[in-house]
Amino acid sequence: MRTAARLREVPWWRWLLLGGLTTVGTIALAALDVPSPALFAGLLVASVLALAGLGPDRVARPATSGAQAVIGIVIGLLARPDTLATVAAQGVPVLLISLGTLLVSMAAGLLMGLQRGVTPLTGMLAQTAGGASGLVAISRELGGDERMVAVIQYLRVGLVTATMPVVAALAYGAGTGGGATGAPAAPQAPWWVGLAITAACVLIGIPLGRLARVPAAALLGPMVVALVISTAGLSFDAAVPMPLVEVAYAVIGWQAGLRFTRAALGTVVRVLPLATALILAVVALCAALGMLLSHLTGMTPLEGYLATTPGGIYAVLATAISSGADVTSVVAVQVLRVVLMLLAAPWIARFVGRRLGAGPAT
Repeated sequence: MRTAARLREVPWWRWLLLGGLTTVGTIALAALDVPSPALFAGLLVASVLALAGLGPDRVARPATSGAQAVIGIVIGLLARPDTLATVAAQGVPVLLISLGTLLVSMAAGLLMGLQRGVTPLTGMLAQTAGGASGLVAISRELGGDERMVAVIQYLRVGLVTATMPVVAALAYGAGTGGGATGAPAAPQAPWWVGLAITAACVLIGIPLGRLARVPAAALLGPMVVALVISTAGLSFDAAVPMPLVEVAYAVIGWQAGLRFTRAALGTVVRVLPLATALILAVVALCAALGMLLSHLTGMTPLEGYLATTPGGIYAVLATAISSGADVTSVVAVQVLRVVLMLLAAPWIARFVGRRLGAGPAT
């Protein structure tokens, strides 16, 4: 009640300023092909306004829960029946390699937690490779500092996205303009079908998640419902309407950005060199896991590399298509990794928080 009252007291122009600048920033970043431009813009604009004392106090909890649900549904709908069939055909090696990626990235996060001002839990959430937007969305709920998690997660996505085409070309001989094999079809259903599926996933998933008392129920509940609908072939190739996705991304960016202080900014800047080194180490180790995956499954080395690259699933998709790789296999492993990370991360975070001590950042 007190939070709601404080939010009502915030001058309307603060929200108007935040929304307007975020819209402009999203358009500009999208023109530069920045991944998740609305989240980036929301985080940047909210951080600047918070540091200048011009931003709203915080985002209301129902808005953040709704944004988490939308992001969970987006991830859940990535899984299609052909994706499930591909994973099932090579289930054991794919699962083991995905678990290896999880362990490598979380170990890097625990090392980052040795840095002054960073808890082991925050470090683990910041470095875990899988579903960056989802992890940012639920990090505070799990006891981490979502400001740190947001910056490091999207630093990883940015580094991976920027280096992937170069590595694919120089190390694996990837070309451009090749015809992709098994490229997934774009969503064909009308927007209202996607909206109806989104509403059903929210109305069913959030109550089920809370009833089951799973961590991050607002994200995981709808995500699991979307997974079931999609892998059962009942999604009709629908997708969450893009305007709704962009709003959800912006809200998640606002959630983290509005809590920035000068002290928090100083901590983030101080941690960046170590975080960058750890990200590059994880990328290299995941490339080694990709070589192992290609040996175990018969994928080409390029496909193994793209399948295990820790982040930037849409950049992976674009590189796979342009180089003529088996897109279905690459996306299948990537989707499994993202889903596995988001399902496992809340439980592991709860364990880490209890054993190593971590609480919400102020």
